[in-house]
Amino acid sequence: MSKQKIVLFSVVSLVLLFVVATMGYNTSKSKEVEQIAKKHEEVFIREYSTVIGENDAKVTIVEFLDPACETCRAFYPIIKDLLKKHDGEIRHVIRYAPFHPDSDYVVKLLEATKKQGKYIQALEALFQYQSQWASHHSPNIQVVWKIMSSIGLNIQQLKDDFNNPELDKLIKQELADAKTLGVKKTPQYFVNGKMLQQFGHKQLLELINSEL
Repeated sequence: MSKQKIVLFSVVSLVLLFVVATMGYNTSKSKEVEQIAKKHEEVFIREYSTVIGENDAKVTIVEFLDPACETCRAFYPIIKDLLKKHDGEIRHVIRYAPFHPDSDYVVKLLEATKKQGKYIQALEALFQYQSQWASHHSPNIQVVWKIMSSIGLNIQQLKDDFNNPELDKLIKQELADAKTLGVKKTPQYFVNGKMLQQFGHKQLLELINSEL
């Protein structure tokens, strides 16, 4: 066998080995997550978690998101459309994995809007104007406050609620649960406790449909 063929064979073998190892890891992680789902449901849904949809829905989509994540913004309308099409059959649980700089600050601010009943409006406004405030290096927090003001929030009350120390505990709990479930990027979806192993619109729909 020529030297070139030997090198090519070695490269192909290494690639195949990597693919097999990755698939094995993902399968193992998925099984681990399913065991956690059976024994510790609270890791997926906390008492404070935002739940959109009926509690007795057949399918529960748990999403770990970051307000500064562009893909989270892109997938939000997809999930919203699914809830509309399958009204009563699907519920959406919003969790956080604030991995971008200062995203923990924005999450606290977002959670503080619940006191004024404007959480969904705030989340959608943050996604709508994400390009104006979000940056992978230095997000413009002042713009975030302007966005909150634009949706009719009482800013003084929002500042008071934002300073509630319970929100710091919430952030720590979200990060701890994300770590337990192996969340390393956003958005990360779990459908009825099953981790979406290969990310993509098609793959997410297939997983959801398999549970309906």
